[in-house]
Amino acid sequence: MGQRRESREMALQVLFQQEFAPDIQIEDALNLFRSSFDATEDVWNYSTMILRGVAQHKIDIDEVIQGASSHWSLKRMALTDLNIMRIATFELLYAENPPPPLAVIDEAIEISKKYGTTDSASFTNGILDQIRKTKLNQK
Repeated sequence: MGQRRESREMALQVLFQQEFAPDIQIEDALNLFRSSFDATEDVWNYSTMILRGVAQHKIDIDEVIQGASSHWSLKRMALTDLNIMRIATFELLYAENPPPPLAVIDEAIEISKKYGTTDSASFTNGILDQIRKTKLNQK
Protein backbone atom coordinates (compact mmCIF):
# COMPACT_ATOMS: atom_id res chain seq x y z
CA MET A 1 0.00 0.00 0.00
CA GLY A 2 1.28 3.45 -0.87
CA GLN A 3 1.87 6.16 1.70
CA ARG A 4 -0.96 8.36 0.45
CA ARG A 5 -3.41 5.44 0.62
CA GLU A 6 -2.25 4.72 4.14
CA SER A 7 -2.68 8.41 5.02
CA ARG A 8 -6.20 8.47 3.58
CA GLU A 9 -7.17 5.33 5.47
CA MET A 10 -5.77 6.78 8.69
CA ALA A 11 -7.71 10.01 8.09
CA LEU A 12 -10.85 7.98 7.41
CA GLN A 13 -10.51 6.17 10.71
CA VAL A 14 -10.04 9.44 12.61
CA LEU A 15 -13.02 11.06 10.87
CA PHE A 16 -15.15 8.03 11.63
CA GLN A 17 -14.10 8.18 15.28
CA GLN A 18 -15.00 11.87 15.41
CA GLU A 19 -18.54 11.08 14.28
CA PHE A 20 -19.04 9.33 17.62
CA ALA A 21 -16.75 11.50 19.75
CA PRO A 22 -17.00 14.97 18.20
CA ASP A 23 -15.33 16.66 21.18
CA ILE A 24 -12.01 14.98 20.47
CA GLN A 25 -9.68 17.36 18.65
CA ILE A 26 -7.92 16.19 15.48
CA GLU A 27 -4.50 16.33 17.11
CA ASP A 28 -5.68 14.28 20.10
CA ALA A 29 -7.29 11.69 17.85
CA LEU A 30 -4.16 11.40 15.75
CA ASN A 31 -2.00 11.04 18.86
CA LEU A 32 -4.24 8.20 19.99
CA PHE A 33 -3.75 6.52 16.62
CA ARG A 34 0.01 7.17 16.79
CA SER A 35 0.16 5.15 19.97
CA SER A 36 -1.59 2.22 18.28
CA PHE A 37 -0.33 2.23 14.68
CA ASP A 38 3.13 2.30 13.19
CA ALA A 39 3.49 4.62 10.19
CA THR A 40 6.09 6.88 8.65
CA GLU A 41 6.21 10.58 9.38
CA ASP A 42 5.07 11.26 5.79
CA VAL A 43 1.92 9.21 6.41
CA TRP A 44 1.15 11.12 9.61
CA ASN A 45 1.82 14.45 7.94
CA TYR A 46 -0.47 13.76 4.97
CA SER A 47 -3.18 12.42 7.30
CA THR A 48 -2.91 15.57 9.39
CA MET A 49 -3.13 17.78 6.30
CA ILE A 50 -6.27 15.94 5.16
CA LEU A 51 -7.90 16.10 8.59
CA ARG A 52 -7.18 19.78 9.08
CA GLY A 53 -8.43 20.54 5.58
CA VAL A 54 -11.62 18.56 5.97
CA ALA A 55 -12.28 20.27 9.31
CA GLN A 56 -11.59 23.72 7.86
CA HIS A 57 -13.79 23.21 4.77
CA LYS A 58 -16.36 20.72 6.12
CA ILE A 59 -19.42 22.90 5.55
CA ASP A 60 -18.42 23.66 1.95
CA ILE A 61 -17.37 20.05 1.32
CA ASP A 62 -20.71 18.76 2.58
CA GLU A 63 -22.56 21.25 0.38
CA VAL A 64 -20.59 20.09 -2.66
CA ILE A 65 -21.28 16.42 -1.88
CA GLN A 66 -24.97 17.16 -1.30
CA GLY A 67 -25.16 19.06 -4.58
CA ALA A 68 -23.67 16.12 -6.46
CA SER A 69 -25.99 13.55 -4.89
CA SER A 70 -29.42 14.44 -6.15
CA HIS A 71 -31.38 11.65 -4.45
CA TRP A 72 -29.48 11.18 -1.20
CA SER A 73 -29.28 13.49 1.79
CA LEU A 74 -26.06 13.42 3.78
CA LYS A 75 -27.97 12.00 6.74
CA ARG A 76 -28.95 8.95 4.68
CA MET A 77 -25.39 8.21 3.55
CA ALA A 78 -23.30 5.64 5.34
CA LEU A 79 -20.75 7.44 7.52
CA THR A 80 -17.90 5.52 5.93
CA ASP A 81 -18.96 6.54 2.42
CA LEU A 82 -19.52 10.14 3.45
CA ASN A 83 -16.12 10.45 5.08
CA ILE A 84 -14.36 8.85 2.12
CA MET A 85 -16.06 11.42 -0.12
CA ARG A 86 -15.12 14.24 2.28
CA ILE A 87 -11.46 13.25 2.04
CA ALA A 88 -11.58 13.01 -1.75
CA THR A 89 -13.54 16.25 -2.13
CA PHE A 90 -11.02 18.05 0.04
CA GLU A 91 -8.18 16.72 -2.11
CA LEU A 92 -9.99 17.61 -5.35
CA LEU A 93 -11.03 21.14 -4.43
CA TYR A 94 -8.95 22.50 -1.55
CA ALA A 95 -5.60 20.72 -1.22
CA GLU A 96 -2.45 22.59 -2.14
CA ASN A 97 -0.71 20.73 -4.95
CA PRO A 98 -3.64 18.33 -5.37
CA PRO A 99 -3.08 14.87 -6.80
CA PRO A 100 -4.55 14.20 -10.26
CA PRO A 101 -8.37 14.08 -9.99
CA LEU A 102 -8.73 10.59 -11.44
CA ALA A 103 -6.11 9.28 -9.00
CA VAL A 104 -8.04 10.80 -6.08
CA ILE A 105 -11.27 9.19 -7.29
CA ASP A 106 -9.60 5.82 -7.93
CA GLU A 107 -8.14 5.86 -4.42
CA ALA A 108 -11.55 6.70 -2.93
CA ILE A 109 -13.11 3.80 -4.86
CA GLU A 110 -10.47 1.36 -3.59
CA ILE A 111 -10.88 2.55 -0.01
CA SER A 112 -14.67 2.23 -0.43
CA LYS A 113 -14.23 -1.38 -1.53
CA LYS A 114 -12.17 -2.09 1.57
CA TYR A 115 -14.25 -0.27 4.20
CA GLY A 116 -17.71 0.12 2.70
CA THR A 117 -20.53 -2.07 1.52
CA THR A 118 -20.87 -3.80 -1.84
CA ASP A 119 -22.52 -0.64 -3.23
CA SER A 120 -20.08 1.87 -1.73
CA ALA A 121 -17.57 1.94 -4.57
CA SER A 122 -20.10 2.71 -7.31
CA PHE A 123 -21.94 5.21 -5.09
CA THR A 124 -18.70 7.01 -4.22
CA ASN A 125 -17.54 6.93 -7.84
CA GLY A 126 -20.77 8.46 -9.11
CA ILE A 127 -20.76 11.36 -6.69
CA LEU A 128 -17.04 12.11 -6.97
CA ASP A 129 -17.15 11.95 -10.75
CA GLN A 130 -20.02 14.44 -10.71
CA ILE A 131 -17.97 16.72 -8.46
CA ARG A 132 -14.99 16.38 -10.79
CA LYS A 133 -17.07 17.25 -13.84
CA THR A 134 -18.88 20.23 -12.32
CA LYS A 135 -16.56 21.77 -9.76
CA LEU A 136 -13.15 21.28 -11.36
CA ASN A 137 -14.40 22.85 -14.58
CA GLN A 138 -15.41 25.95 -12.60
CA LYS A 139 -11.94 26.48 -11.14
